Amino acid sequence: MITFSLTRHLTESFSSKARMATGLVDQTEAQVLDSKSDPQESKINLEFATLIQSMQLKKIFDQVSYQLMLHDLTNKETFRKKSKFLSSLNKKDINHTIEILNAKYKERENLNTSVDTEKAIEKLIESMGYDYGSLSTKVSIYRVSNSDFLDLTIDGDNPQFCAFVLNTLCSEFVTYYTQIVRETHVKGVNFLENLLEQKRDTMNEKMQVLKDYKIKNRVLNLNEQAASIYTQIADYESRKELTTKDIVAFTGAIKGIDSKFDPSDRAYIESTFIKINTEIMATKEILKHYSEAYIKSGYDRKLKVKIDSLQSVLTAQITQLTDKYIINPMSAKENLVTQKLSLQVQLDIAKNSISTYEAEIVRLNKRYDMLVPHEAVIQAYETEVDIASKEYIEILQKYNQSTLESNITPRLKQIELAVPGPAAPSKKGLLIAVSGIVPIVLYVIVLFVVFYLDDTLKIPTQLADKTNIPVLGYLPLLAKTTLNLQSIWDSTTSKREHQMYKDLLRSIRFELEQEMQENKILTITSIAPDEGKTFVALSLAYAYTMAKKKVLLIDGNFDDPSTTDITNAGYFIEDYINNTISLSTILQEDGITVMANKGEDVSLFELCSEQEARRKFDILKSAFDIIIIDASSLDNLNKSKEWIVIADKVISVYEANKSISAKKDLQINYLRELDKKYIGWILNKVQGHKSRLKALLQKLKKSKKKRKVK
Repeated sequence: MITFSLTRHLTESFSSKARMATGLVDQTEAQVLDSKSDPQESKINLEFATLIQSMQLKKIFDQVSYQLMLHDLTNKETFRKKSKFLSSLNKKDINHTIEILNAKYKERENLNTSVDTEKAIEKLIESMGYDYGSLSTKVSIYRVSNSDFLDLTIDGDNPQFCAFVLNTLCSEFVTYYTQIVRETHVKGVNFLENLLEQKRDTMNEKMQVLKDYKIKNRVLNLNEQAASIYTQIADYESRKELTTKDIVAFTGAIKGIDSKFDPSDRAYIESTFIKINTEIMATKEILKHYSEAYIKSGYDRKLKVKIDSLQSVLTAQITQLTDKYIINPMSAKENLVTQKLSLQVQLDIAKNSISTYEAEIVRLNKRYDMLVPHEAVIQAYETEVDIASKEYIEILQKYNQSTLESNITPRLKQIELAVPGPAAPSKKGLLIAVSGIVPIVLYVIVLFVVFYLDDTLKIPTQLADKTNIPVLGYLPLLAKTTLNLQSIWDSTTSKREHQMYKDLLRSIRFELEQEMQENKILTITSIAPDEGKTFVALSLAYAYTMAKKKVLLIDGNFDDPSTTDITNAGYFIEDYINNTISLSTILQEDGITVMANKGEDVSLFELCSEQEARRKFDILKSAFDIIIIDASSLDNLNKSKEWIVIADKVISVYEANKSISAKKDLQINYLRELDKKYIGWILNKVQGHKSRLKALLQKLKKSKKKRKVK
């Protein structure tokens, strides 16, 4: 009905469409600028999203609003019927409004609502439906597939209005976008220009520092100088090694010759050749002097000629010494004497050369060491110059690229003008039909989903089908949370719901008696806590008492001893196991005997071993007709399973209106593995109409297989 009332006065709807090329994907006009590979699709999508959001800015739509308002104020034919506000304006107000709108349009400014005149103009625009909120909701902007185009569409009640809005919006956005891009490029170029100057100055400063350092320290080419000095050092060290080897050889040869001479022969020879020996020694001293000068000068050719001349003189003197040799008994050793003199001369020359070589090596090493600090400093300066040069070149490339881009017009343009479109087909009948069908379908779907997704178990048959385990019976949810079992079994005060509860409890007691046979220990557990297990245990204990059975109720839930709290029992299972109390003391109780626990963090097998527990319970079995153990839920792991180990039979309580989760499936599989020890379920807290519960009870009584409800 609401849809019908809203759609019957709908006017005809017209649509219009315009298309823009962005240049983000189509790079045919950007070959001069872009030399890199194609951009990634994610980046393109981000740019398109940014472009679309920019087109939806309020400042862009404000320009369109100004144009629409100026059109209606300056033309007789308006796009829309004049509003009451516009009709109330006189000519003076209209002229003043036109003046303000033109000024705002040229300056691309928003209306200042703090000024009364401009606030009134804003209300005038809103009254005509030309405001930002009205226009932005009608215009749709989207990218055409993965192309380079943006499509703009609009729906309105006037075809001329639709075309005017789209064309004006495209034109204003192109102008705005072009201006923003150019301003950005200009700012970027100015920034890069300043940065380029800074980098150039930095590079020049680094180069000047390097140049000044080289001039100040007289450094030409460190690598060549170091290589030359190192070569000289190696050469002198080689010569020194050869000379050292010659000294050793000459010394050994002279010793060998000396060993062949007799002292008297030696005296004779020395007395004969005193004068010539003196001349030879003088010549050797001069030769030593020139040899040192020759090495220090770096092997000057002029000194080499003098050394060769002195060598010839020395040879002649030695020959003269040989010619003056007087024939005597020692004439056979003439050659040895000559060789010895020659070897002595060479030995003296070699010894004198060693010191010269060592001095030159030390001098060259000092020169080499002086180059090391210069090398470290020059390398640091050259590194700084290299970094500054790279930074300068990088900024220069960006500056050139930005300068080129700033001189090229942005590629965004409108390629298809919006034209007035035909009226769209009327949707009144369709809207009314859909408004009637959709609610009915939704109602049906919701009901179906609720029913389909509801996997909670509400009745015994569902529990038996879901778990494939027999259901002994069920118990309804009673109205009161705290109940007096004695009042339930009192026939004089029993209510109808209490009578139903008693009948269902008797049925469960009967099923248990059929299953228990000669067994006496019954453990009651549940899948999860708070499923009413304790109240079921108390109810069964009371039901067995009404059948004249001697009942022992044990609170086996050490974590949550609810039975202990409810009954306020005076006997504790810990005391019985530890032999603090005897069986005769427990048997003094009349009616239901309750054995509580102290609520400590223990388990049955922590109090005693399994064999001891079985022995203790065998004693209790001889004194009681039925022993009911209120164990903890199965999510307590071993604490409930220890009670199950010593039990003869096991039943489990399941709360109605609960679903079976994956965690519960694990516990159910454990119960199935108990095989014959496990009897079945008791469905507790069943809710529903009383007649429904009564019908279920009657059906349960008439069933021949009461223990297997499927």
